[in-house]
Amino acid sequence: MTNELIILGLALLTILLYKWSQRIRKHPLPPGPTAYPIVGCLPQMVRNKPVFRWMYNYMQTFKTEIACFRLGSVHVITVTSPQLARQFLKENDAVFSSRPETMSSRLTSNGYLTAVLTPAGDQWQKMKRIVVSEVLKNDVYQSLHAKRCEEADHLIRYVYNRCQQNGILSVRETAQLYCGGLIRKLVFGERFFGCGMEDGGQGVEEEKHMDALWTILLHTYGFAISDYVPFLEVFDLDGHNKIVTNALACMKKYQDPRIDKRVEMWRNGTRDKEDDILDILINLKDSNKDPLLSAQEIKAQVNEILLAAIDNPASAVEWALAEMMIEPSLLDLASKELDEVVGRERLVQESDLPQLNFIKACVKEAFRLHPVAPFNLPHVSTVDSVVSGYHIPKGSHVLLSRPGLGRNPKTWDDPLKFKPQRHTGQVLLHDPQLRILSFSTGLRGCPAIKLGSTMVTMLLARLVQGFSWTASSHTSLAHLVQSGSHMLLAQPLIAHVTPRLDSQLYQQIS
Repeated sequence: MTNELIILGLALLTILLYKWSQRIRKHPLPPGPTAYPIVGCLPQMVRNKPVFRWMYNYMQTFKTEIACFRLGSVHVITVTSPQLARQFLKENDAVFSSRPETMSSRLTSNGYLTAVLTPAGDQWQKMKRIVVSEVLKNDVYQSLHAKRCEEADHLIRYVYNRCQQNGILSVRETAQLYCGGLIRKLVFGERFFGCGMEDGGQGVEEEKHMDALWTILLHTYGFAISDYVPFLEVFDLDGHNKIVTNALACMKKYQDPRIDKRVEMWRNGTRDKEDDILDILINLKDSNKDPLLSAQEIKAQVNEILLAAIDNPASAVEWALAEMMIEPSLLDLASKELDEVVGRERLVQESDLPQLNFIKACVKEAFRLHPVAPFNLPHVSTVDSVVSGYHIPKGSHVLLSRPGLGRNPKTWDDPLKFKPQRHTGQVLLHDPQLRILSFSTGLRGCPAIKLGSTMVTMLLARLVQGFSWTASSHTSLAHLVQSGSHMLLAQPLIAHVTPRLDSQLYQQIS
C-alpha cells in the first residue's frame, strides 16, 4: 500500500510539473540575459554601471521592446514600447498599481507614509486622497497664484541682475532657483531657508538642500543590491544606505524645524489663516475633528512634494534651451510666438500659457528626447499575470524606459533629432498614450500635472521672452552631451544672456 501511495504521489507530481512546464512554454518570461541560480543577474548588474544603460543597451542589442532581468529573486521587467506600456498601465492598471519595498523608498517616505512611494494599501489610499482632494484641488491652485507670480518675477530680477554684472549665467542653477524657490514658497511660504544671495540667487542653505534633494532623486529606486537581497542591507555593500540617509538628514535639517514651528503656531493660536500647503496639511481633520495627519506624516509628505517638484521642470528647460541655442531658428520662432501672444510691453503671465503652443512644444520635445530619469517609478505586479503573451510573475518590478518610449523609431520619425514642430495643435505636456513619459498615468498617475505643466512652461516662456541667449566662451554647443551616469547634461549649460525687453519693464519688478 505504501509503495502504491508513493507511486501515486510521484504521478501527481509529474502531472503538476508537466502542467507547469506547459504553462511556462505557453507564456514564457520576456527575453533577458542568462541568470545565475539564486543571485540571478546581480553580478552583471554590479559590473555594469550605470545599470539603466546596461539594461537599455541589452534591449537595443537584442532588438526587443520588453526584457526581463532577474535580480536576486525579483524579475525586473523593462519596456520601451508605448503599446506594451499601455497594456501595463492602462489595460492592467489595477494589477500593476503597487510600488516595491526598497531601502531608498522606505527611508525617503519615512517608512511608507506618503502618497507616491508607498506600496498599495490603506496608507497609500489615505495619502493619495489627501494630495489629490486637498493639496492639489483647483481652489488651492488658484489661491496660490500670487505666490507663483512672485517667483516668476523673482526669476526675471535674478537673470536681469546677472546681465548687469557680466551676463554669464548657469541655466541649471537658474532653473533650480526658480523651481526650488517656487515649491518652497508654495509649501512653506518662503523663498529661501536663509537670506539668499545679494543678486537674488540661492544661498548656502538652498545649495546644500538642493544638492541633497538631487542626491535622493538619483538614488531612489537606484538598483541597490539590498533591494533584491534584503538581508544584505545591513552591510550597505554599494553605500546607498549611507548616501540616502545623509542626504535626508540634510533636507530635514532645513525642513523639519519649520514644520514643528508651524504646528506649534497653530496649536497656540498665533497663526489662524491658511496661507500655504503646510497649513493645509496641518489643519486636516478626521471625523472626530482630530488632526488627520501626524507630524511624521506631514514631514514625510512635505519631503515627497519637494522631491517631486524640481527635477522634471529644471532638467527639461536646461535641455530645451541648449537645443534651441544649437539651432537659433527655434529661439526665433519661440520669441516670435511670445511677441505675438504677449507683446513686449508686459511679461508673460499664466493666463497666456494656453496660447503658447510652440513654447510647450519645445518643452514636450525636451521631455521626449531628454527625459530627466531613465525609468518611471517602478510598478509591482500584485498577481501572476500575462501581458502580450509573456508571463509576468507576481512581485515583478515593471519599469517603463523614458528614453525607450520617447525615442522609439516605430513611434517617432527621426527620433534622435530635436524637432518641436512635430507637436502640433493644442499641445499638452502629458501623453496618456505613453508615447512619451513626462507625467505618468493610471492609478499611480502624477496628480500634479497642472502645477508641473505651469511651472515648466512659465520657466521657459519667461527666459525666452525676457532675454536673448547665446553660448558663452565656457560652453561648446557642439559638445553638449548627456552625462554618463545620469540623464542630465554632462556639464551645466553656461550661457551669455542679454535683456530683450525695454529696461523699464525689468525695473518695475526690481
